Amino acid sequence: MSPMNHCALTALVQPLKLKPDVWILALLLLCTLLPLCTQAQDLSIVFRTPAQDWESESLPIGNGALGANVMGAIETDELQFAEKTLWTGGPGSKEGKAGKEGYDFGLPADNGAYPKQLAAVQQQLTTAGQLTPELVAKSLGRDYSGYGSYQNFATVQMRFAHKAEDIKEYQRTLDLKRAVATVSYIEQGVRYQRDYFVSYPDQVIVTRLHADQKAKIYVELSLTTAENRSKVLSLQDNRISLSGALKDNGLQYATALQVRHSNGSLRQTAHSLVITAADEVWFVVAASTNYRQHYPDYRGEAALPQVDKRLSALSTSSYPQLLEQHLQDYQKLFARVSFDVQGQAGNLDTPALLKGYGSSNSKAQDRALEALYFHYGRYLLISSSRPGSLPANLQGVWNKYDVAPWMSDYHVNINLQMNYWLAESTNLTETLPPLFDFVDSLVAPGQRSAKTLFNADGWTLLLNTNIWGFTGLIAWPTAFWQPEAAAWMARHYYEHYLFNQDLQFLKQRAYPLMLGATEFWLDALQKNQQGNYLVSPSYSPEHGQFTAGAAMSQQIVFDLLHSTSKVAELLGDQANQQRIQQVLAKLDPGLRVGSWGQLQEWQQDIDDKSSKHRHASHLYALHPGDQISVFQTPELAEAARVSLNARGEGHTGWSKAWKINFWARLLDGNQAHQMLAELLKHSTLSNLWDTHPPFQIDGNLGATAGIAEMLLQSHQQTIHLLPALPASWPQGQITGLRARGAVTLDLQWQNSELKTAQLQSKNNQSLRLRIQNSALHYQVTDTEGKSVPLIKQDGTLRFDAVAGQLYRLSRI
Repeated sequence: MSPMNHCALTALVQPLKLKPDVWILALLLLCTLLPLCTQAQDLSIVFRTPAQDWESESLPIGNGALGANVMGAIETDELQFAEKTLWTGGPGSKEGKAGKEGYDFGLPADNGAYPKQLAAVQQQLTTAGQLTPELVAKSLGRDYSGYGSYQNFATVQMRFAHKAEDIKEYQRTLDLKRAVATVSYIEQGVRYQRDYFVSYPDQVIVTRLHADQKAKIYVELSLTTAENRSKVLSLQDNRISLSGALKDNGLQYATALQVRHSNGSLRQTAHSLVITAADEVWFVVAASTNYRQHYPDYRGEAALPQVDKRLSALSTSSYPQLLEQHLQDYQKLFARVSFDVQGQAGNLDTPALLKGYGSSNSKAQDRALEALYFHYGRYLLISSSRPGSLPANLQGVWNKYDVAPWMSDYHVNINLQMNYWLAESTNLTETLPPLFDFVDSLVAPGQRSAKTLFNADGWTLLLNTNIWGFTGLIAWPTAFWQPEAAAWMARHYYEHYLFNQDLQFLKQRAYPLMLGATEFWLDALQKNQQGNYLVSPSYSPEHGQFTAGAAMSQQIVFDLLHSTSKVAELLGDQANQQRIQQVLAKLDPGLRVGSWGQLQEWQQDIDDKSSKHRHASHLYALHPGDQISVFQTPELAEAARVSLNARGEGHTGWSKAWKINFWARLLDGNQAHQMLAELLKHSTLSNLWDTHPPFQIDGNLGATAGIAEMLLQSHQQTIHLLPALPASWPQGQITGLRARGAVTLDLQWQNSELKTAQLQSKNNQSLRLRIQNSALHYQVTDTEGKSVPLIKQDGTLRFDAVAGQLYRLSRI
């Protein structure tokens, strides 16, 4: 589909067959005279100083498995990097309290004792109605050992012959269109530049050092790593290799730096390579471990041979070749979507743009920051989630710590799920395989958890997990219990089918996983005195007391069973559909309107109107679920609005990101935009990373999903165009968004109304469209300009789309 933001004026000058220089002058003249031709959108994060702080000022680059951070110091620079599989903990770990060292997946002995403890807590809840988290954790929580943490891998140190005081015109940028970071400056009349990217096709970090005069590059290169591992350092054949094993679990690691230079000389010291008087220097870094995503051993091919093989494969590659392969791969994903709301950053660098947001900035500068932030979310997901690697964790792929915040693990009570909300809607389906591979790998240990903890069939996991298949328990009273997590993860499989209509995926991967999660709940649900099924014990994440049937628990389980039943019907599995429907008929959906008009968080009407808690978990049915709809269930939608207003605008970055999505589902673009503004003003670091605090990537990714949700929704078999357009974006365009049903759309609007849309369906199907509040004033034409027959009803229009046909929607 052709994006609508390409300048149409090119078509006016190309047929004239002018000379290139005259052609360019003609085009510039036309662009000056006619507002239809817009300036190419700059999508760069810009600093005018080196980074002083890794978390707030470094520039992240990555390829899914590898993540590096560009600091850009003048005299001695560091390129710190991480690789997703370097973790302590797991099999062979020595972590834990005295006498309890080792790894057991967070599970007690499978001797039948735990289900009895669980039954006792369930009985207490039936009698008392509520229990404190501390009391439940004492009975059901557990000190774990060998959980581990994501690790800093190593650092490339670069020592230059420059002095910081001699530097002029310093600039450090991250070009989101190219996924290339650059450091440039002038020293003694010479312009120096460093370029960095991480290649997915070649699985290496690439760095190039060059200048605008010959024989000016001097650099000393070395590799360092942390003290919690054994180390073997070797230097030969223009290569530095560093390998060993973590002391905790024996996991092997290896990294190597291979350098090339144009002219000049290279010499070797005991710990470094020194290049002098070169025209250009460029080097690649590969890194690997012997981790394998396979339960229960998690060990595979030795690390060092993997690195040697990777570098040997590049022995004849040039820097331009590596760059071209990187750009072709990256831009194939990133360039699918454009988004412009008439922003213009002017001469402000990114920290200044962020500091002035909502105050000293012009409106155009604020809009530029919002568009940049949207694109940054897509950039970060591409850079931290590619096939063959683990999914994006709490920090994506970037980490400089040996004990990372929250271990940089996978929290499955919102965070991991939020990381991937944007994947389908913003046309990045290729980022999902790591998520699906990871969740698939949790099924086997999750089956053990279901049987050991609940004496149930199927599979489950609780609040958090790691790369070692942890599906068990921890002992943090307010954050250890959420057996609904597997059901929530299963939703991503169903959404993948809805967006892509891939029946083979549905049959072979989605349905077996969904059915396994459903089997668990068919065994684990408890009946109350009225004969209704409840989740017990149930805990609304990190808030309040333990009860039976908290709203979020019921909504998630209802969502799972409802979706699985629909898939069973589609695939002709009548036996399982009937089993599920029998439970669904008596399953409390967790949807109640309370005494002050709120959507109740618990079975009992005990919500505190003054609570500003960061979680709004009881709105799951609004988003990411779809049981609550402004059009289908207006009373519940109003109750959700009351609850959301009560919770306020504060709290963590990820909380604000979720609220963008909530408000978008309520069709309130101004409130959604207000939450975006709050996130940018109070929960965003200078490098535009989201902060909890500290840095967590979920807020970035969740906000990008929220912006897409403001502009396009596709629930209840209806595609809704501009459902929550804020007043701050009266004019703009977005291209390449995707809707459920495998439909791709471009949208353009003026004066806060849809002007045109283009859409393309993967399949022959009947499409139902809603445009803002009404579709009655629009027509649809095909590629030949012929009007398409429409059925207009209830503020929507319906027409029969032919697979692959491009349709244009315009105002009558």
